[in-house]
Amino acid sequence: MTTHAFLETAKDVFRVESDAVANLASRIDQNFVDSVSAILESSGRCIICGMGKSGIIGKKMAATLASTGTPSFFMHPGEAYHGDLGMVTPDDVFVAISNSGETSEVVKLIPFLKDNGNYLVSLTGNPESTLAKASNSHLDISVEEEACPLQLAPTASTTATLAMGDALAVTLMKARDFKPENFARFHPGGSLGRRLLSTVNDEMVAERLPLVAPEASVLDLIESIGVGGLGIAIVQSSAGLGIVTDGDIRRAVQKYGDNLFQVTANDVMTPDPACIASGARIEDALYLMDKQRITSLLVTDKGQVIGVFKK
Repeated sequence: MTTHAFLETAKDVFRVESDAVANLASRIDQNFVDSVSAILESSGRCIICGMGKSGIIGKKMAATLASTGTPSFFMHPGEAYHGDLGMVTPDDVFVAISNSGETSEVVKLIPFLKDNGNYLVSLTGNPESTLAKASNSHLDISVEEEACPLQLAPTASTTATLAMGDALAVTLMKARDFKPENFARFHPGGSLGRRLLSTVNDEMVAERLPLVAPEASVLDLIESIGVGGLGIAIVQSSAGLGIVTDGDIRRAVQKYGDNLFQVTANDVMTPDPACIASGARIEDALYLMDKQRITSLLVTDKGQVIGVFKK
């Protein structure tokens, strides 16, 4: 194959798969509404099940649902048939994925699910299949063609399945009025979790703060900035707060020249620096810092500096 052929093949794949996803919109109907309603009304979990490539997509669906407000987990159909069905309660909604709708490992779970009273949602490419007909709701994920030139490897069909799963998850998110704060609770280790769940107290520098008096000399300021390692010195007095940055020192050198050592912190500081209250969210601190275009924020408690939050 030539370089041109490589590119054309890739473009064909994108075309086939994008068409597969676009065509889903014309096929969703009351079954989709019923599926969403069943999951919303359920007091149990949403259990996703699928074999092979469908199972891989199912794992992603379960992860997306679980992280966006719908308690979910993936169950392998083979393991289900050998004991894991014990985890399925009558209150659970069972979502079964099979492009053919005839996958034996999935189909043979139907009698148990019926007897257990589970609401069964199926995602198949064949509305006349055994699985589709046995379901309470059927979501049609059929595709006109696979991107695979042999029409054997699941490609467009798995993309369509993934998109249908995302449609369920997003619809459920909106129905539950799922907010960024809710998402952050399930992602405490991510950047969003840090911004929304952590407070400035969790990350501020509170030891060896570079505090100086208003009458401190330039040499005192330089020493405090160096020892503190924050690039600033904090001027604290009964009259209020001020801040001196290393940039302020450089500008003072240019401005005062030979008289530099007669200058005090009070002469070069920025009065009333940006502060944030102890216990504030990191999200609020970062918003304030972006708005004021600063990289350091004083954390205060009852008018006293207790820490410095750095971007």
